[in-house]
Amino acid sequence: MKRFFQGSEKEWTGAALVLVGALLFSAKAVVVKLTYQYPLGALTSLFFRMLFAFPFLVWMAYSEGKKEGPSSLSRKEWFSVILMGVVGYYLASLFDFVGLQYISAGLERIILFIYPTLVVILSFLFLKKKIYATEVFSLLLTYTGVGIAFSQDMKSSNTENVALGGFYILLSALTYAIYLMGSGSLIPKLGAKRYTAWALAISSVAVFLHFLILGNWEELVQPLGFYFLAFFMGTVNTVLPAIFVSEGIKRVGSKAAAIIGSVGPMSTLFLAYWFLDEKITLFHTIGTIFVLIGVFWISSRKKEKLQDV
Repeated sequence: MKRFFQGSEKEWTGAALVLVGALLFSAKAVVVKLTYQYPLGALTSLFFRMLFAFPFLVWMAYSEGKKEGPSSLSRKEWFSVILMGVVGYYLASLFDFVGLQYISAGLERIILFIYPTLVVILSFLFLKKKIYATEVFSLLLTYTGVGIAFSQDMKSSNTENVALGGFYILLSALTYAIYLMGSGSLIPKLGAKRYTAWALAISSVAVFLHFLILGNWEELVQPLGFYFLAFFMGTVNTVLPAIFVSEGIKRVGSKAAAIIGSVGPMSTLFLAYWFLDEKITLFHTIGTIFVLIGVFWISSRKKEKLQDV
């Protein structure tokens, strides 16, 4: 950390990019909740998000491909990219948007932020990787924090809705964790920015097909204010964070980026308070702090093991 605070202008620029990217991405939940003030469902809101993001994602994938040159991916690896795009962004986003119909934006961000712990659990179950004592403590701390925040919403809201919404957000975190596990060997070959652009573009096509088959076409006609929110969500909350975080990681590294990005859940609580009138209770604050400490601890432990290898 000493090196980070005494870092060069390049490192400070990277830190700023990661910070802004994390704040913009975390604000997405608030914007999604704002779109639900209009007469539409989760699929339509997600459709417009990807519709406005898609041209920029294609441009990003093309420009990065032109800069980096042809990829060396095999057909099997390209199939993996497609699969990860569907799992990591299409399913994760769909579950997230559905869940946000039932729970607060603040609780959504707290639950979604546990995905690093799910990576550890999945690695233990399916890859037979050992879980260390410090990781067990981190898991207990993280899920205690989620339980504290979750119980607060259960008291103040419809119990069935909160339980259902929490389940969908947990599925979103789980599918994103699977995406991260499956992306490890692909990112070095494509580059982080190009890989992210391809994954998001593929997920956009999946969303378009989903809407074509099951979407409510009458919901496409909305007041002008909705289209502004959807454009903001597709560009400022989707494309820009992907660019900023990728560029920031190049400058400060993934470990520092993870530390800076931990502002996400807390920023969502405040943004939801300002724009959605969601209450910030003592239990929400305590739960968020528990989750942040647990996730940070388990992420730091994973980095240490990688460095040891």
